Amino acid sequence: MKKKLRTGLSMIALFALISQSTAQENNQEIMQNPLLKEWQGPYEGVPAFDKMEVSLIKPAIRKGMELHLEEINQIANNSAEATFENTIIPMEKAGKELDRAFTYYGIYSSNVSSPEFRAVQKELAPEISEYSSKISQNEALFKRIKTVYENSQEKPLDSAEQRVIDLVYEEFAMQGADLNEEDKKRYAEINKELSALYTKFSSNVLADEENYVIYLTEEQIGGLPESYVKSAAKAAEDRDHKGSYAVTNTRSSMDPFLTYSTERELREKVWKNYYSRGDNNDEFDNKEIIQKILKLRDERVELLGFDNYAQWRLQNRMAKNPENAMDLMMQVWPAALARVKEEVADMQKIADSENADITIKPWDYRFYAEKVRKEKYDLDSEEVKQYLELGNLTQALFFTAGELFNFQFTPVENNSVPVFHEDVKVWEVSDKDSGEIVGLWYLDPYARQGKRSGAWATTYRGYTKLTGEKPVLASNNSNFIQPAPGEPVLVSWDDAETFFHEFGHALHFLSANVEYPTLNGGVRDYTEFQSQLLERWLSTDKVINQYLRHHETNEVIPEALVAKIKKASTFNQGFGTTEFLASAIMDMKYHTTDPDKIDPAKFEKETLKELNMPEEIVMRHRTPHFGHVFSGEGYASGYYGYLWADVLTADAAEAFAEAEDGFYDKEVARKLVKYLFAPRNAMDPAEAYKKFRGRDAEIDALMRDRGFPVLENSETTED
Repeated sequence: MKKKLRTGLSMIALFALISQSTAQENNQEIMQNPLLKEWQGPYEGVPAFDKMEVSLIKPAIRKGMELHLEEINQIANNSAEATFENTIIPMEKAGKELDRAFTYYGIYSSNVSSPEFRAVQKELAPEISEYSSKISQNEALFKRIKTVYENSQEKPLDSAEQRVIDLVYEEFAMQGADLNEEDKKRYAEINKELSALYTKFSSNVLADEENYVIYLTEEQIGGLPESYVKSAAKAAEDRDHKGSYAVTNTRSSMDPFLTYSTERELREKVWKNYYSRGDNNDEFDNKEIIQKILKLRDERVELLGFDNYAQWRLQNRMAKNPENAMDLMMQVWPAALARVKEEVADMQKIADSENADITIKPWDYRFYAEKVRKEKYDLDSEEVKQYLELGNLTQALFFTAGELFNFQFTPVENNSVPVFHEDVKVWEVSDKDSGEIVGLWYLDPYARQGKRSGAWATTYRGYTKLTGEKPVLASNNSNFIQPAPGEPVLVSWDDAETFFHEFGHALHFLSANVEYPTLNGGVRDYTEFQSQLLERWLSTDKVINQYLRHHETNEVIPEALVAKIKKASTFNQGFGTTEFLASAIMDMKYHTTDPDKIDPAKFEKETLKELNMPEEIVMRHRTPHFGHVFSGEGYASGYYGYLWADVLTADAAEAFAEAEDGFYDKEVARKLVKYLFAPRNAMDPAEAYKKFRGRDAEIDALMRDRGFPVLENSETTED
């Protein structure tokens, strides 16, 4: 008996030693890889961007996944009865090392990609998917989650906890946690295949953006603004083509070229390069990848009992189902098409008056639209740009944040906070009255090789009371063309609006006041609303009079020019609405149609023909490079969300316009922050909007905003 006891004690001691040894190895590995380490430095720790190396990514992600899975298994195998405190809270706190590793992974993926990193990304994609499936399909874990959820239905928790368990349970159920073992296995296999396809899709688009650059001679720059010419010269020099002018295959380069270049053949070439990304029938072609993605998505949701992917995706969105989303789009579509006819007729009239002997084509639309703008509204976009200097616009962002959120932005001293590229600047965000630090705001403004196109916002650390109320670390990322040394960055009115838009996302992060990490998420057709609303402050008198100043004379933009801008505010809405809606409708069609019947090239062409898509316009994002939808699942069946959110935006903007002090009314601003920004996902979006507005949003506001006829018997966007 004593001998057995001694043996038992020895085994316990042995297990303890093994456990201790494993812990020591884990700690040692973390200490050796800076991408896993707890963040050090000011502001309660900041990312060690100065320690980033591609070679560290793979071991950091793998170790981070291993550590998180260990934490999950401990939670799942807890012998105590499942409660919110011993199941959900540990889940909310778990995975910190992996979160840190993914911060660096995201930077490499979006901001400083390289062939070396893309090889790592390709290798890791299926592993990350497999790791994710191990969590979402952990039977013991889901059993505990389900217990907490079912108990909460009988005895509700407090509002924050109830919202968390509702969201967690819903997410696990949507990810197949209730499937049988055979279906779970297939579900995981599909996710793994999809992750590899998403990575390949993104890499192909980026390759086509990098590989298709047009170099111009001095004789080919006719009509181009001086600021564009200087930037194009720098872009060429950066690519070892000194003496030439580079038109890169990104929206920020393509758009102004098509607007101003007098070289029609070159406009056509630039247009075709941009809109054929992922569609060149070469090694970077995405059409076959799209077919595979659609089939796999359809098979996966069929395992869960849904008729199509869109039905599954929209069940927890504001739209609730694809029918509601499509109904909203088709209410607006006819008005957009009617406006396009008017716009094309105006453009053709000018082309004919100039004896151009052409019929307006897609590569002519921007060029002749600019001529119509000048003729109809006496408005010259290039003249407007002289008052839209990036530094002043940045200060305008800070002013708006100060008026609405009481935030103050102060530049961070050089080198006190590490950055991942020399272009990145950092500001400290604090409360104007108390001086309390809210967070940091990083700005990465310029386009470069290895950076994906477009503009976006992200957060490196969000605010939650559970994790210690640390300062928020938010960033905005743009693709402005970097100027020649000593030259200003002058942007278009549309790009200035986008700058405000993305800053709206950053303010959404910075103003968060939530208890748990899960509540820091959002509903896709709602989270665009806050950022779209912030665009409205660009054209307010206070911003105009203080920050829209000529980059050379510092004179405020003339009132006459402002009047022209406001008068032309609905100009070209046919183009803008149609190119967007075409993409959004196609997204929904792709995900409500039997994928076996879809050949992407034919399906896009035939569906747009059925919709009477004007031949002078192309989808804003053609299928082969529609990254929102095919490089991941964030916007898949959800691109309509921009329009859904715009209904809320137009309606909320009218609330400010009707207030006593307009867009700077303190009471309306207080409700804006309290109900629409600070709660993040802690409150049902429809309920939150009603608390702000006192009613549901109405589509009439959107139609008025775009200068379209108001619909008869229009309905709200809420259920």
